[in-house]
Parts: sequence; structure tokens; C-alpha cells
Amino acid sequence: MKQVEHIGIAVRNFSEANKLYSKLLGAGPYKTESVESEGVNTSFFRVGGSKIELLEATSEDSAIARFIEKKGEGIHHIAFEVDDIVAEMERLKQEGFVLLSDAPKKGADNKLVCFVHPKSANGVLVELTQEIKEVEE
Repeated sequence: MKQVEHIGIAVRNFSEANKLYSKLLGAGPYKTESVESEGVNTSFFRVGGSKIELLEATSEDSAIARFIEKKGEGIHHIAFEVDDIVAEMERLKQEGFVLLSDAPKKGADNKLVCFVHPKSANGVLVELTQEIKEVEE
């Protein structure tokens, strides 16, 4: 693992949360996008070498909607940047961690992602992220 890539925060009201974090951090988000496969809208704020990701559910059955229903708004996950997500997934499986998928998926912010089940990480949802490299032709 290279570094903390971002901290994900579940929010009920995307517009209000973006205003709040813009005031808190002194700058607006550098990127917003919808990840339909996960049922979320996301926005990213830069904070030094890391980022804050706000996550708003776009459907009542999304993971973020279920999280907010159960625990309320707040920190949802911590993401770590890796060089080779497939190798890191294999390493973690060998170490006994439970992964939430067998293969990485396309996530927000041009990343491949995989999550480690919170039950195998002291109650913390851990995300692995790897930048998607552009293929040169």
C-alpha cells in the first residue's frame, strides 16, 4: 500500500454537503460524478496529498443508502492507493482478509477498486484503489 488515497464520507444531501465541505476546506470539489453501478453521486476535494470523497445515494437500495439508514451520515470508508490491485487483493486474501469482490471494479475518479469487508478489518471498510492507466496506441 502506497498511501491513504481518500476518505469516503456518506451524506444525505449532496448539495448541502458540498457547500459545507467547500467552506470547511476553503475550496470547492475538483470533480463530481455519478457511479451508476454503485448507485452514488460522488464529489472529490483535495486536502494536501489526500482527498475527501462525499457519497450520496441515488437509489434506496444502494450501499450508501443502507449505510446511512443503519449508521447515519459520516465516515464510510478509507481508501489506500496500490500499484497493482490484483496482486494486493491476492496478498490480502492470503493474509486472511475477506474481500467483497473477486475482481476489481471500475469506480469513481478513474480508479479500479476493491473493498475489504469491515468484519476482517476491525469494523472499517477498506477500499483499495489503482489508477486506470490510459492505453497508448
